[in-house]
Amino acid sequence: MKPLLPATILLALLPACTTSPRPHAREALVTMKGTPVTLEGTSPAPAVGDPAPDFAAVANDLSEKHLSDFRGKVVILSTVPSLDTKVCDAETRTFNERASALGDNVVVLTVSMDLPFAQKRWCAAAGIDRVITLSDSKLRQVGDRYALRIREHGLLARAVTVIDPRGIIRYQQIVPEVATEPNYDAAISAATGAARAAAGM
Repeated sequence: MKPLLPATILLALLPACTTSPRPHAREALVTMKGTPVTLEGTSPAPAVGDPAPDFAAVANDLSEKHLSDFRGKVVILSTVPSLDTKVCDAETRTFNERASALGDNVVVLTVSMDLPFAQKRWCAAAGIDRVITLSDSKLRQVGDRYALRIREHGLLARAVTVIDPRGIIRYQQIVPEVATEPNYDAAISAATGAARAAAGM
């Protein structure tokens, strides 16, 4: 019979087995109303040309949606702190309006830490019909896998990522000041270009 490991060794090994993944942090990249904040996640931030990390998030009907559900389409992935703020409200309304001209091969996903119930109420009040809102409050995979969680506030940073039909990131803007809107024209142009490339134009 093999001797048992001493209790001191077992105790020393225990923290290594239970410690959560060390966060990947990015500093001096974003400010929130002028104050620098730290972006973090459990994975390194993906860059243009990288495969877009798959994720699950909760839809308004409480079902889980995955990024991979939209494979074969161009995805505009918009992350915002909260739909209950003026800038996030304006951004999501703008993408909703402009998405109507992009066709059915382009999908806009807006992800925030708002609860699905709050997102559903907001969409109904705002008349949103072209943007799919998803909540990262339960699973937190978007913030973790894209390294977009604001450490100081537990919210998502404002960012726009365009993903082509093969799941490759073709454009990304992490808005330097969270309280300002993104570059809509650049994102729409990237999405249109990705759709045309996929169609062989």
